[in-house]
Amino acid sequence: MCSAATPNSGDVRATPGSSRPHVVLLPSAGMGHLVPFTRLAAALCSGHGCDVSLVAVVPTVSSAEARHLAAHFAAFPAVRRLELDLASLDVSEFAGADPFYVRYEAIRRSASLLAPLLAGGASAAASALVADIALASVVIPVAKDLRLPCYVFFTASATMFSFLAYLPTYLDANAGGRHAIGDVDVPGVCRVPTSSVPQALHDPDDIFTRQFIANARSLANADGLVVNAFDALEPEAVAALRQGTVAAGLPPVFAVGPLSPAPIPAKDSGSYLPWLDAQPARSVVYVSFGSRKALPRDQLSELAAGLEASGHRFLWVVKGAVVDRDDAGELTDLLGEAFLQRIHGRGLVTMAWVRQEEVLNHPSVGLFISHCGWNSVTEAAASGVPVVAWPRFADQRVNAGVVARAGIGVWVDTWSWEGEDDGVVSAENIAGKVRSAMADEGVRKAAASVREAAARAVAAGGSSYRSLAELVRRCRDGLVITNGM
Repeated sequence: MCSAATPNSGDVRATPGSSRPHVVLLPSAGMGHLVPFTRLAAALCSGHGCDVSLVAVVPTVSSAEARHLAAHFAAFPAVRRLELDLASLDVSEFAGADPFYVRYEAIRRSASLLAPLLAGGASAAASALVADIALASVVIPVAKDLRLPCYVFFTASATMFSFLAYLPTYLDANAGGRHAIGDVDVPGVCRVPTSSVPQALHDPDDIFTRQFIANARSLANADGLVVNAFDALEPEAVAALRQGTVAAGLPPVFAVGPLSPAPIPAKDSGSYLPWLDAQPARSVVYVSFGSRKALPRDQLSELAAGLEASGHRFLWVVKGAVVDRDDAGELTDLLGEAFLQRIHGRGLVTMAWVRQEEVLNHPSVGLFISHCGWNSVTEAAASGVPVVAWPRFADQRVNAGVVARAGIGVWVDTWSWEGEDDGVVSAENIAGKVRSAMADEGVRKAAASVREAAARAVAAGGSSYRSLAELVRRCRDGLVITNGM
């Protein structure tokens, strides 16, 4: 059980109650984790009077992460860059594993090396640590040894966070010593069917499964839980987490979303902005499946044919490999020269990185075909752009459920999911769904309403603004949770 918060009398060097707390942020790997951390850094530094340090683990797994870190530190010189040198790791132990999950493990096994960074050395000592959920179970003990307040940041949805927080209870009650995950009824939130459970979690020996469960069991030991969510998009999940309905003994929950994109100047917007500028209002379908996965070649071909047959304009960001450094293919190799010639002018296809928030806020964009990574969902919600949800792996089906329940998009839950034998989604189905979604005024109105609610939440005095301000107050006052057994 958790007792009330008390002033921390022994944190490393920082003085509780100082006017500008020094908050150290520790992300894991992948743009889905890094982007929310840099947005949180910007919010704490620019809007809430904190000194902020961001831990960078180099080299990054992807080129996109390296570019994003460089742009962030250039735009926010007040944010200190702390580099963590990883302990050696024999990657042959994880042959065939997702490279980002392997990086999680490398950081986890290097957790003991964090102490000198947190103690300050040549720079200021930390007032509090905000650690990525992927690292929680190994980082919380390090912070506790230093008597440093430690908050866990869950960078995905509050619904998925609820699933994670409840999973130990579910496993203890239902597995009978075996690892078996069926339909999970998360108290106060929703049912997560077994088909929506992240694929890796069905394998008890998967590296991600071991990390996920260990982190879930450690949540009660944190001083607080931070989630990039807001009431209007996930009312049941946010309330259930705050009220302790999901799991007993959770520390305070801070719903601070949707975290706004940091104002980082674009060096080059490529050809997509001039092209968007030339299109009519709400006429363009934006298509992106995120930074973590690539569609199979046969599905790429059907998607290309479906977009062409839909009759609508489209901007499509294509990815050819899991890690962008391995993506050596050309568009003509992936889609064929004939397709690119046929859609010239009506469609723009690129393999370059685009500023997604810039695209979604452009007046010509009327629909987003998305994998439903949580950054994409929150950006669509904040922009008021309706979504056609096409989740592919991990938490994305859970997030697609959020989209559907909130009414800000549509989800065909029979469309292909990585690892299932359902075959490819046909061009005909894709074209039909695009046409119907572009004509759906009900979804468009719901998306506009959620956009307004998102703006209210993060404005001064809004629910997310107040939640972040309370988090900062606790960091400033050195408040920690003491656990009793």
